[in-house]
Amino acid sequence: MKPDLTVNFAGVCFKNPVTVASGTFGFGKEYSSFYDLSELGGICVKGLTEKGRDGNPPPRIAETPMGILNSVGFQNPGVDLFMETELPFLKRFDTRIIANISGNTVEEYRRMAEKLSDAVDILEVNISCPNIKSGGIAFGTSPESAAAVTHAVKQVSKIPVMVKLTPNVTDIASIAKACEDAGADALSLINTILGMKINIETGRPVLRNNTGGLSGPAVFPIAVRMVWQVCSAVKIPVMGMGGITTGEDAIEMFFAGASLISVGTANFGDPKAPLKIKKGIDDYLIRKNKPSLDCIRGRLETY
Repeated sequence: MKPDLTVNFAGVCFKNPVTVASGTFGFGKEYSSFYDLSELGGICVKGLTEKGRDGNPPPRIAETPMGILNSVGFQNPGVDLFMETELPFLKRFDTRIIANISGNTVEEYRRMAEKLSDAVDILEVNISCPNIKSGGIAFGTSPESAAAVTHAVKQVSKIPVMVKLTPNVTDIASIAKACEDAGADALSLINTILGMKINIETGRPVLRNNTGGLSGPAVFPIAVRMVWQVCSAVKIPVMGMGGITTGEDAIEMFFAGASLISVGTANFGDPKAPLKIKKGIDDYLIRKNKPSLDCIRGRLETY
């Protein structure tokens, strides 16, 4: 019998647990030439800001061992243009749409949430991006500011609110708990880890922004550890991400407690990576004779 991959995530039904991470999939158009986007459980769209942004000046991408550094800086058309020109295309597909929003003020988050809450399935409130020089990251590094943004968005949102957490903190569980207490319906983690690469010939950083966010397989063990810590601390569901490249990686995330997983950097190397990961999940459950993900989710036996 084929395993049941459906997931009820904060009251929203996903046909399977595989989503694609914000910042790695654009608005889906390029990837739709490789496969039917309806095969995905969900799409986290490119990070949106209230007004359009050109992002950071180049160079803003650098390869590293087992990963990449990025300082793209939220290049995006802005929330209004997204809803007008990009969202209609995504609505053609049978998949959940998750809008990732970032703001420099609590009011910006609130205004974007009001506009989007009738248009998408879930809001992913990004309080954690490390590749811009102002705003964003400050909200994710203390329980108080994380809770303030969460509360403001929950006041106006008609759909589930998922808060995206930063790994660039000493105690991620306390921030997760603060978001839960402020009304968050779900959490997603991890975002990228702050890093730097230096050109030793010029003696200057490779990235124009000096630092950027590290993603890819290099961060995967950190992501698993943090997902496990957060799932142990809260009762709301968690979307796990950070360096997932195989079905086996996804299974680790489920054992750690994640309900959904999101594929990011792997998309750049293989556009069909999410489909291969979905098949890997299916194959594992069949091999282990498990009828659904409920049989392994959060079932980690620690020493």
